[in-house]
Formats: sequence, C-alpha cells, structure tokens
Amino acid sequence: MKPTLRIIFPGLFTTIQDAGRYGFQRLGVSLGGALDPVSLRAANLLAGNPACAGAIEALYVGPTFAVEADDARIAFAGADAAIELLASADAVHGERITPMQSVRVRRGQVVRIGSLKNGASLYMAIEGGFDIEPVLGSVSTDCRGKMGGWKGRTLAANDLLPLSRALATERDEYRIEGLDLSPPQRFRTVLGPQNDYFSETAIEGFFASEYTVSAESNRMGLRLDGPPLQHSHGFNIVSDAIATGSIQVPGGGQPIVLLADHQTTGGYPKIATVISADLPAMGRLPIGAKIRFAPTTVDEAARARRAFNATLESLPGKMVRIAPSAAIAAQLVECNLISGVHDAAA
Repeated sequence: MKPTLRIIFPGLFTTIQDAGRYGFQRLGVSLGGALDPVSLRAANLLAGNPACAGAIEALYVGPTFAVEADDARIAFAGADAAIELLASADAVHGERITPMQSVRVRRGQVVRIGSLKNGASLYMAIEGGFDIEPVLGSVSTDCRGKMGGWKGRTLAANDLLPLSRALATERDEYRIEGLDLSPPQRFRTVLGPQNDYFSETAIEGFFASEYTVSAESNRMGLRLDGPPLQHSHGFNIVSDAIATGSIQVPGGGQPIVLLADHQTTGGYPKIATVISADLPAMGRLPIGAKIRFAPTTVDEAARARRAFNATLESLPGKMVRIAPSAAIAAQLVECNLISGVHDAAA
C-alpha cells in the first residue's frame, strides 16, 4: 500500500509549497512558493530534506491528519501552535509537540494542529517529502492557476497525500534553537518604481504612518489599513512587471504589499518595494498586525540580503539533538502507565 498522509481536517488554508516556480513570469505564471521561506527551510532541515523541498503550509488554523505509513519523521517550523500527537483519530488528548523540532510518528497516529499564534504561517515537512509530480519545476500550489501542489488546490478532508518514504531513517530527533522569527520594527523599502506618482508630502506620510494588516489579505498580497495615500498624477499607469514586495497603491489610497502569489503585471503606481531580506517576515504577519516602513538604499538592501543569506547558512549550527531520555519520557507519558492515585492519609 502506498504510504500517505490522510487529511482529516484541512485547516483554514492549507497547501503544498516549496521555493517557488522560477522563470515563467514572462508567461503570466506567478512565482508562488512559501510565504516564509526561512521557516520552510528550517522545517526541511529538521526533517532531513533539501532546503527547498515541498512541505505543507498552514495559514491561521492548521490541519489534522493521520499517518498511513509504517512510520514517518515530521518537523514543524514557523508560528506558535497547539500541536498534538494523538494515538488514534478517536483520541481526545495526546502528546504536545512544540514547533521548531522533529518527531517520529507511527502508523495510525494522528497529528492535530490548532490555531496559530504570533504568526500567520506554519510549515510541516516530512522526511523524504511528498511523491507529487512537479509542474514547471515546482510542487508549489497555484490556486488561481489550478496547478501544482495537490490537484492545484487547498487540501480537503479525505485527501491522501502520497509520501516518498514508507519508513523514517534511524536517527536522533532535533530542534532548532536561537532562530528569531520576530518581525522588524520597520520594514525596509526602496522607493519606486513609481514614487513620482506621489508628492513628497505623501511619501513622508507613508514612512511616518502605522498600518494594520487587513482581514482581506491573502497569499497574493497584504492589504493594509491606514492613512490613505494621495496620488499626484492619477492612479492608473501602463501595466508593467511586478516584483515580489512591491507596494502598489490603488485608487482608494490603501497600500497593498504584493507577496508570493502576486500577479505578474499591474497597472497601479508602486510607491516602494520591500527589500528581499525583510520579505519572509512580511509573509508571517497575521491579520491585525501593526507595521511601519523605513526608506533604504539599493546598496543597503544588498548588504541586508548578504546578511540574510548568512543567517540561512547558519541554520544547521542551530540544530540541537533532543536527548533520548526526553523522547523516552514522552513515550511513557503516552502509554498512561498510571491508572489512578490513592491518598494514603485518607
């Protein structure tokens, strides 16, 4: 029988994502990929996969799934969440698992991921990855294009996700310590490419204002609520190419930060662009988050990117082996060896 993960409850918006679908934007195909590539990389590292392998991305509320393989190694990274390992689908309570660690799961056990806290996205990688055919070189889900991932859509109840491995390798479990996923105090941006469509007063107001992430946000873009920005030369331009992180301002004056699933061209002026080093943190922001922007230069953005790359390369050094005694203790708790307690004094 093919090893699979059986989806019991799909969560709010759960998809398969990897590093993205590069090289096809000229054909109108979005880049896509993980909103938070840092957490994707961390989860894959813990699972023993290549850094950009396909993993499950859960937004706001995580899925519940059963392991239908002899056993599997699963790792979690990203937002905080109540993650439980249950003995079966009928169990009410189970062993709690914290993000930023790997765990070995046996056949028939169920993983239940609740609401996410302190972030919008959580990544779950499985050792060996999913046995899913890439589309244009990627297994990322493009829901608008209905391609990639699992049947080109979000996961649904009773989906059977095929796994590449039926057994986990014999090795210790690990956690990652010291990885800071908190957002910056201000997101750094480079002005343009259409900052000339805004007055100096509007640009100063943009950098002086605080914005709130709107409930209308999605994988295409973060819609922000705040003081509206006034256009100097109208809000329609000849459509041009869009870079991830571009901040476009439609007629209503409320900025939109374009994220992984953004359209490839757009016809609204773009006041600034979030630098690539700050984009993963932008992808973690939950609804209601308060954010500010700061101007920077292209040279400073390049230096920030080099520092960001160094952080990614340092991830293996943050891996800490989980002591075998801790794993044994967890197994003993799961076995429920104590059936009751008597008060001798009574």
